[in-house]
Amino acid sequence: MQDSVNHIKQKTGANNCKNFDHNSFGKHPRRLRVVGAAALALGSIALATQSAQALSPLGFVNGITSSGGVGVSKDILYGDEPLQDLDIYYPKPLAQAMKAQSAINNDYPMVVFVHGGSWESGNKDQYAFVGQSLAQAGYVTAVINYRKAPERVYPDYVNDTAQAIAWSIENATSLHADPSRVAVMGHSAGAFNAVAAVANEDFLAPYGIKPTDIATVIGIAGPYSYDFRKFSSASAFPSDATPDQVMPDRQIKGAQPPYLLLTAEKDKVVHPTNALKMTQALKEAGVTVQTGEIEGASHATIIGAMAPPLRWVNDVRAQVVTYLDTMLK
Repeated sequence: MQDSVNHIKQKTGANNCKNFDHNSFGKHPRRLRVVGAAALALGSIALATQSAQALSPLGFVNGITSSGGVGVSKDILYGDEPLQDLDIYYPKPLAQAMKAQSAINNDYPMVVFVHGGSWESGNKDQYAFVGQSLAQAGYVTAVINYRKAPERVYPDYVNDTAQAIAWSIENATSLHADPSRVAVMGHSAGAFNAVAAVANEDFLAPYGIKPTDIATVIGIAGPYSYDFRKFSSASAFPSDATPDQVMPDRQIKGAQPPYLLLTAEKDKVVHPTNALKMTQALKEAGVTVQTGEIEGASHATIIGAMAPPLRWVNDVRAQVVTYLDTMLK
């Protein structure tokens, strides 16, 4: 219990952020922190509630998203540095059983979600609606934070993503999730992180994890192949770096899981050629890839419509959940 208390911390943070990406887009291993299921159940399960949000598109989405009875454990550390933490969302039956300390006989599939924000802004709290939505669909879901630019540049935020993925796999059993049924998903800059962390096996290798230990990767409106030097997002990359050195479509290494890459029909922020080039590179590497364009969606609504109350805006939630059900259930 004391170990869990040390690793689950409460904190507050500003919700002000520069939402969404510009037109675009190993270190030493860290000890993975293991959290006990009993400690989570006793000390950190709470029904997901509505809270005051900044007046931003994501804040609005969170403000109208029903908790649906899902549970959440907040601010769990996956690393030792600031922003190396995550929230775990639990399907309603699991949350109720954990709260009641009842016997739990089922293992749930799991999703690790990485938020966007040009690698400079955004946080896991602003994407609570994604965790709630996926938990309502029956998935234990980790919504992660990661270190940001300009203080931290590539590959730090990809390393953080890889560490959070490894933590989630290592701790899946304690979270009543199946470590063999873990998907990684991201939006915008978070899609870059998710794809980059898996596509190049070197990011996961320090934790004894292989890309094929992940069941599938879902990238939503991700900037996988662009010349960051021509955009303000250049501040998120080393000054002497080139696209060939950092873009995921040029860094595929090791056997890979299947991928789903989704684009938004009306995206004015991340051009769909990013997904086209990533798809081509993956296929040339012998990787199974599915693609889809969300009709009527913008760069914002392709993730905003993951919130159940906004599912009428476009069908991204239906497509994501159907794909996850096919791959993980």
